[in-house]
Amino acid sequence: MDTGLSSELLTPLSSFVGRADEQIELNRLLHEVRLLTVTGPVGVGKSRLALEVAGQEARRRRSEVSVVRLGAVTDADGARRRILDAIGEEPGGGTATASAPDRLLVLDDCDHVLYSCGTVLTELLPGRPRLSVLATSREPLRLPGEAVFSVNGLALSEAGSGNSLTDHLRSDAVSLFMDRARAVAPDFRLSRDNADDVAEICARLDGLPLSIEMAARLVRVFPPAELRSRLHDRLALLTNGWRLAEERHQSLRAALEWGYTLLRPAEQTLLRRLSVLPGGFGLEAATAVTADLPGTVAALPELLIALEAKSVITAHAGTSSGDPRFRMLESTQCFGQELLVAEGEDTSTYELLTTWLTTMSLPLRTEAVVPSATLDRLAEERVNLLHAVRRLGEGSDERQLLLTGALAAVEGTRGRNAEVAGLVEHALETATPDSAYRAVALEATALASHGSEPDEAARRIDAAVREERRRGPSPLLGRLVFVRGILRQARDERRASVDDLEESLEIGLRSRHDALVALSRGALARHRLEDGDPSTAERELEQALTVLRDGVAPQLLSAILSTAGSLTLEKGDLKRAEEHFTEALRCRAHHHRDAARALEGLALVAVRGYRFERGVRLLGVAERVRDGAFKESGWWRWQVQQAREAALRAVPVSRAESWLKAGRAMPWRQAVCLALGEDSVEPQDAGASHPLSRREQDVAALVVEGLTNRQIAARIHVSVRTVETHIRHIRTTLGLRSRAHIAAWAAQQQTDVPKAPVPATTVALRRLPDPRQVLRGSGVGGGSIGPELRGA
Repeated sequence: MDTGLSSELLTPLSSFVGRADEQIELNRLLHEVRLLTVTGPVGVGKSRLALEVAGQEARRRRSEVSVVRLGAVTDADGARRRILDAIGEEPGGGTATASAPDRLLVLDDCDHVLYSCGTVLTELLPGRPRLSVLATSREPLRLPGEAVFSVNGLALSEAGSGNSLTDHLRSDAVSLFMDRARAVAPDFRLSRDNADDVAEICARLDGLPLSIEMAARLVRVFPPAELRSRLHDRLALLTNGWRLAEERHQSLRAALEWGYTLLRPAEQTLLRRLSVLPGGFGLEAATAVTADLPGTVAALPELLIALEAKSVITAHAGTSSGDPRFRMLESTQCFGQELLVAEGEDTSTYELLTTWLTTMSLPLRTEAVVPSATLDRLAEERVNLLHAVRRLGEGSDERQLLLTGALAAVEGTRGRNAEVAGLVEHALETATPDSAYRAVALEATALASHGSEPDEAARRIDAAVREERRRGPSPLLGRLVFVRGILRQARDERRASVDDLEESLEIGLRSRHDALVALSRGALARHRLEDGDPSTAERELEQALTVLRDGVAPQLLSAILSTAGSLTLEKGDLKRAEEHFTEALRCRAHHHRDAARALEGLALVAVRGYRFERGVRLLGVAERVRDGAFKESGWWRWQVQQAREAALRAVPVSRAESWLKAGRAMPWRQAVCLALGEDSVEPQDAGASHPLSRREQDVAALVVEGLTNRQIAARIHVSVRTVETHIRHIRTTLGLRSRAHIAAWAAQQQTDVPKAPVPATTVALRRLPDPRQVLRGSGVGGGSIGPELRGA
């Protein structure tokens, strides 16, 4: 036990890095509640944070501070004696006098003596109104009047920060790494060569100070790139805790073992099983990997609640259906997987995981159009799917063909993923050659390569059709023929494309698969339109839209809407055409590459309506988005080129080039706002631009309202860690020292907001030939195929 202002525990030898917001919040709570428990996973820095706050209280002379270290206490009586000694009380002592000074009692490491601590505090607090308690533990004490403050890992570098050293140094985790690294290697510097490695090390270590400090002290031996490559074996690597630290802080493994031994046997079993789910999990996934343990399955809700309370797993935003979801820190996963192998449970657990994912992926084999709900589930389990596929790749299991196909369907909307493409190829080379899943994998490779290697894509889809055709008519055959028809359409093999689409239509009608019928009609409508038969195209589109708008396959609606926009544009109805293209973009606005055709359609509408700036900017956005996206027919490419040339002739070349350049460089969200007409996109002078990002402005506004980081995170649906990062960026960008300063600055900004700008009028034009003459007969082509095929 250590008490008093001179305690070395209140004047640590190493610097305290970060946690500015946590300190502010804890100081506020200390003056509002009498029992405050700081919780969090092992190694997150609970003790150091509590002692830092207690030291501030002592230095400000607000309270007399006593610190009780309970980590080495092994029995309940010992914990009780230490606590009573710290406040100078004998067992059974009386009530404190009203004149007693304010006192702060810090109980550090209560994890293993929770009941004893609870009993003593229940006796002490009612009779001592000037006594406050600050406790640290993995889980709450669960006492009346207790406030719980959960601590997460240190703020990390934001995703997408690139190679900016400033962005990396804004991260508390990187700052801690640098501070501890320089203590052992004074010449170590953050550079463009190692910044990404350092940031990745901090992220892989979950921002936990204990692990980051151990890793940083290894820079004398291993450069950051080498450290990063060795993190898969972190339990053997991170063994260099402080020499005189408690045994459980001597290594990462010792810290994790300490927490593991405090779990009940059922909780230990569940931790091991959940370690095979690196992408997070819901109740369904947890049930799947414990399916061979009936007792555990029955108690799963209770066990998940217990593990969350003990900081083993953390809850985060659930699915669109509202189901809760949890995640386990990466270091805990590594520890759990090591124990899983030691207990001989790894083979059976991975088999349960693979079986569950295979069942989830079966619609890719059995359905002509994969339901959107299936794709949503697969997207949510993407990381777990990738993890299972990597393990299956060690053998010849045919299920890797289906699972890699499912993974490719998920990755398809993100653009081609080299690793996923390699996994599909590996599955095709090693898995059973006569597997029923082979056509699914071949389809995946065709869709992955259609943009960069159209000939290879054609070869693969032909092979998939042959493979499935020899098995006889099936819904999958209908989808594969449809996919081939779209790929042939992009290659301007019009007759062959129409033949395939008519066959897929026939299969859909025969099997009464409304979505496949609608997709086939929509694709054929595009052919009719390109062939100069708008009446037939309109009839086909009307039937297709009726089905897809009824919700059979809403994720496929964008393609049909783009074709509908093209048709109404041909009829000269710009307003209706813009509505169709706008709706098409809204369907796919979260998939950059899939939105190219809708963007180009909106650009054509703008050019026809003499809104040249808007049209040229949208063409610039589409050019960037189009890179690697699904290739178009020659007819559509000609329409876009004609619109581009007309627009470029209508304004000075320098101005048009600046608009194109601005469109190509426009951030995606801003581009969507421009396309949907939801925000002003007029160029601003560099000096007039807002110093904060839109999200940072939102966070600052909520700080004005007095919300805590947790309340802000809940309000804007992000993690607390993300809010912490935004707060730090705001302070750094604006040069503000505290949360109060942020609130004052943001409040002033709210009173100084200028009026919304008046929309810019169309630029003055030189007298030119009517662009409608130049574009006569042009139109906007049919719907997006790439993503639809991946979902088909």
